[in-house]
Amino acid sequence: MTYRKLSEQVNLLENTQRSDIFIRLFRSAVREGQFDAVYLPERFELPKVYARRGEQGGHYSKDSKDMVFEVTPAFEEWFENVNRELSQHRRRSRVKPSLEAYSEGLIDFKAAAEETRRKMLASQEKGQKLGKSRSKRSSTTRAAKTQK
Repeated sequence: MTYRKLSEQVNLLENTQRSDIFIRLFRSAVREGQFDAVYLPERFELPKVYARRGEQGGHYSKDSKDMVFEVTPAFEEWFENVNRELSQHRRRSRVKPSLEAYSEGLIDFKAAAEETRRKMLASQEKGQKLGKSRSKRSSTTRAAKTQK
């Protein structure tokens, strides 16, 4: 049986900037019983570098409790899948609506038109509902004033 530390496994990731997500997925898999692991008393620093917001700027890192787990074929398969997912670039820049974007086919014009129509109808219905509720309220206050 071969055992490995979580800190060693994190260094095997293709994209170490996603190490925090890997640790979260690893702990979730242990919790669900996909494989076994044990906490160690020591901590290790994540290879991910975080950027500070605000005036100070700068960078910082986080640490995590280390764990020991058994390296099995099931774990290796799990790690390959997770590593592949984490190495993919998930962010796609959002294409801003413009004449060029519609002309080049980057945005589906028919879908955008349908969405616009739906928003316009919802806005109109909301306005009509508000107008009806105000007319009912004003008519009941007028009736109350005339009775006095």
